[in-house]
Amino acid sequence: MFNDIGPLELVTIVVLAVLVFGPDKLPKVIQDVMRTIRKIREFSESAKEDIRQELGPEFKDFELEDLNPKTFIRKHLDSDELGLKEIRNGFDLKKEMAEVTDAVHSRETDASASSSGSGSSGGGRIDMTKKPEDPGTDERPPYDADAT
Repeated sequence: MFNDIGPLELVTIVVLAVLVFGPDKLPKVIQDVMRTIRKIREFSESAKEDIRQELGPEFKDFELEDLNPKTFIRKHLDSDELGLKEIRNGFDLKKEMAEVTDAVHSRETDASASSSGSGSSGGGRIDMTKKPEDPGTDERPPYDADAT
């Protein structure tokens, strides 16, 4: 409830309370404040219970905190009804990148082996490496009239 109050702020509040109410009235004020907080909690719990009874048995696990949009979304995304955990676990980026890297490196080694070997592409694989094409000495590149 008071997660954002630091020790210095707490000491300041205590000193102000002693100065305002005095040391002899301070215990009585603390008791009154605690009694009021207790009554407010009891009232809120009874109101929640009344709402649950009015909604019926199908809403027995209903929590009023779920009406907060952030809590509602977090609760439903954490449950595995949508299969999001399976999707999250099924997609491993490091694994995918390792497979792509292995595939690229194996093609480079296959391409170098096939070019030094019989000249076939090696097991039906397509050579995706760029090879410089040297036109013949007397061959001219094709003329494209639209390009000029």
